[in-house]
Amino acid sequence: MIINYFLNHYTLITHLLEFLAAGTGAFCLKRYNDTTAKFFVYFLFFIAISDTLTYYTYYVNPNRFLNVLVGTKFEKNFWWTTLYWDIGAILFFVFFFNKILKTKYYKKTLSFLGVSYFFYSITLLISNWDAFFNQFFIELNLLGALIIFLCTTFYFTEVLLTDEILKFYQSLNFYISVTIFIWWLVITPLAFYDVYYTYEKGKTFLDSDFIFIRFLIYLFANIFMYLTFTFALIWCRPEKN
Repeated sequence: MIINYFLNHYTLITHLLEFLAAGTGAFCLKRYNDTTAKFFVYFLFFIAISDTLTYYTYYVNPNRFLNVLVGTKFEKNFWWTTLYWDIGAILFFVFFFNKILKTKYYKKTLSFLGVSYFFYSITLLISNWDAFFNQFFIELNLLGALIIFLCTTFYFTEVLLTDEILKFYQSLNFYISVTIFIWWLVITPLAFYDVYYTYEKGKTFLDSDFIFIRFLIYLFANIFMYLTFTFALIWCRPEKN
């Protein structure tokens, strides 16, 4: 069955797509070197490398070289994913949209939200130190999604009120905005069910059916996101800020 094939090769497919987008960005970097898009290319590499590092857990096994981590807080990768994606990715997009937006009110609002989100995240992690290593935080998922929606809404509003609307299909910023809006819209509802994805030492996940659905949704959402990024980097024209 094709779905089972995709799920059995989830890791490989995801990494190939991530490095395809990052590699395409590197190939096109000279074209975007004088634009804010160069930061997006750096971000793609950061995500590809960071996501690869999450699979250190494969070696956390009594018979593998990271056996010293068995039974420790670092046995699972919730902590790392929270840092680089739930916090890092959100802060990057606040920075990115702050660069491409022109309205001062929008820029100041995003700056305030970015700083507030950072300090709230640190406070939340410190206050829930044990949970940081065995679960994701619904608070960060929901707040991060709201910030992403706000970033993209500000951008779409500016585009609609300017002549950029006439050539939106040539804009890399437009494709980035649409893609992350859709990705977070699809993925965010899963946060309400992450209780079934909570890890306890010595126990398996609570609901294998949910794990199956979760991986399937993430897989196709990632395929959509990274293929769109790859296409946009090739198709679009540089936009100088």
